[in-house]
Amino acid sequence: MASQLSFAWFAWKNLWRRRLRTALTLGGIAMAIAAFVGLVGFSRSFEHEWLRMYLSSGTDIAVVQQTFLNTSMDESAGATLKALPTVRQATPMILNLMDLTPEVNALAYGWKADSYEFESLTLKSGRRFRDGQPEVMLGDLLAASLKKNAGDTLEIQGSPFTVAGIYHGGSALEAGAVIMPLDQMQKLGSLEGKVTAFHVRLWPAPMGEAPEHYLARAQAQIETALPGLRAVPAAERASNNQLVLLAHAAAWGTSSIALLIGILGIANTMAMSVFERTREIGILRALGWKRWRVLVLIEMEAAVLGLAGGVLGIVVGWAALRLLAALPQTASIVSASFPLLLLAEALGIAVVAGLAAGFIPAWRGAHLSPVEALRHD
Repeated sequence: MASQLSFAWFAWKNLWRRRLRTALTLGGIAMAIAAFVGLVGFSRSFEHEWLRMYLSSGTDIAVVQQTFLNTSMDESAGATLKALPTVRQATPMILNLMDLTPEVNALAYGWKADSYEFESLTLKSGRRFRDGQPEVMLGDLLAASLKKNAGDTLEIQGSPFTVAGIYHGGSALEAGAVIMPLDQMQKLGSLEGKVTAFHVRLWPAPMGEAPEHYLARAQAQIETALPGLRAVPAAERASNNQLVLLAHAAAWGTSSIALLIGILGIANTMAMSVFERTREIGILRALGWKRWRVLVLIEMEAAVLGLAGGVLGIVVGWAALRLLAALPQTASIVSASFPLLLLAEALGIAVVAGLAAGFIPAWRGAHLSPVEALRHD
């Protein structure tokens, strides 16, 4: 008798005997968790690739405008940067997102031909572009998508460019990108004399000075020499640039809406369950069940719905990430890997969503009067 009256038995009995409703509720929470896994996984992959790009090139600091809305600065600031004692190399760059064909868009970088960032690239065919010439270099992933080889012509915004070389990048953001001379990018964007940022390599820290202290000293030195500009460590820049912030905001915003819909679905299911089982709850209360036991029973059912929907959603979200990693439009910025932290977050959110959705129905069920519940038809 005790085993029959266990929480698990009651929870399983209720969910199983209403299979269609349970399946629909599982579908709702699964889609919400799938949206979380797919979108947040996408945005975190994007951030990780930015960090890989900075690490592979050896960039220590990115110098950018202080104000978020102003994303360009004078190229002439580079001379001041290079004269600082902590700065080993400073190279200007422009970053943009371009439609290369109706089906393929890619990140486009404007670099100087002598930029130190070329050191992280492996030339597979052709040569490096020349400053002042309408030439580009394509990452191997992008070249495969466009079916272009060294020596071919690529039209960008109505202007023909010669593909000088094909390279393999230190990160997917470079392998799926197009790199062109800085002056050519400035012409395309009507940004003569302007750049997006300066990437800076520092000299090694002096003996006896901690790397963190040396980095902070270099930041202060740069910001003092160039008022109005910010010197941002590479790791911070990778997580706080405009594209990454936009990706994170879109991912969490869309996921939050989907989760809210899933929570409402579980809440509706549990409310209907409590209403249909009013007499059953009254019998349990008459048999001596305390209010907290009824509340725990209903919350357990909600948590099981959340957990099962979370597992199903993780599978769907992982499949979505695999699909995005295979598509040429997104292969350069999406990884099919599945971090354990994302798995734990998804399961935790699913269970918490279930418990939150079931709380009000559980509280209502626990506070039913046994006499009134037994009279319920």
